[in-house]
Amino acid sequence: MAPVQDARHGEGSPPITNNGSSQEQLHKKYRVTVVGSGNWGSIAAKLLASNTIKLPAFHDEVRMWVYEETLPTGQKLTEAINRSNENVKYLPGIKLGKNVVADPDLEHAVRDANMLVFVTPHQFVEGICKRLVGKTRGDAEAISLIKGMEVKMEGPCMISTLITEMLGINCCVLMGANIANEIAVEKFSEATVGYRENREVAQRWVRLFSTHYFIVTPVQDVEGVELCGTLKNVVAIAAGLVDGMDMGNNTKAAIMRIGLREMRTFSKLMFSSVKDSTFFESCGIADLITTCLGGRNRKVAEAYARSGGKRSFDELEAELLQGQKLQGVSTAKEVYEVLSHRGWEELFPLFTTVHEISIGRLPPCAIVEYSEHKPNFSLVEGSAQYY
Repeated sequence: MAPVQDARHGEGSPPITNNGSSQEQLHKKYRVTVVGSGNWGSIAAKLLASNTIKLPAFHDEVRMWVYEETLPTGQKLTEAINRSNENVKYLPGIKLGKNVVADPDLEHAVRDANMLVFVTPHQFVEGICKRLVGKTRGDAEAISLIKGMEVKMEGPCMISTLITEMLGINCCVLMGANIANEIAVEKFSEATVGYRENREVAQRWVRLFSTHYFIVTPVQDVEGVELCGTLKNVVAIAAGLVDGMDMGNNTKAAIMRIGLREMRTFSKLMFSSVKDSTFFESCGIADLITTCLGGRNRKVAEAYARSGGKRSFDELEAELLQGQKLQGVSTAKEVYEVLSHRGWEELFPLFTTVHEISIGRLPPCAIVEYSEHKPNFSLVEGSAQYY
């Protein structure tokens, strides 16, 4: 029996349908571009294209910016995508939709779009945005599917904030329990759209992404949704280490619980606006579970532990991920920079230990040994004050 769609659609909100609003149909049409074309980016394009071709408020075509590569056959990746209607390198065997057009020219890809979907490794976002300054439409809206953050001298900067500040456009986020290859074959999944103030824009994103197998719920908590998607990759590294040392499900469950606690505490320390309820959405506990059970961070961390820490994460990433990027190790480093700057290492023993293992300072088995040093949790509920 197929799962029943959650009727809540956010706190105290009316249901959102996939029919498009009459106001949108009476006014301008929206043109969509996906900035990124890896595994998840290609899935995003497939989801969007299945809806733009049906919804009168949107132009049929979904343009997808592709970082151009030459395949072993000598063919350009964009040419292969447009000829076969599939991303032969990052999502082989899955048709994207005939209204998906691969474009190797970033500026051309975004030029006419007023709905921009960012889905690249988080390390590349700032460079991409620098190229797009002054090149996007003034009425453009953005959404980030990117799980990561930038750490600057003044502190952590969420990817949605980076996009907003550099391009001067509003940016929502979409996160959730979304193993891309399962969505590619249309297995049921959920996701969460985080928005700031404009619910109408959030509804538009919900309509664009929602299908009978991909159910999207809006939540007014951009930072909470985005931090869940970011921090769960660090916990997934810990889960993979546990798997690599054959410690069993009890240990893995404990690591996931502790990880969720640290995710919540870190998020509320960074942003007092973060809601507890966000951690019970798809972007929270559900994404944490699926990433710790089957994500790429877990997979590579398991291999790292089985090697006894003798093979680097970079080496294993290149071997196991076929060009996809590992997010958990770089995010752990970025989180550690925040913790060390504020003297919060003891408050976040799991996050701290994942970083120290990933850089070779501690052996993989330290993932459970850290618990000998009990953290002193003195945060008051619902507050971002540290006492």
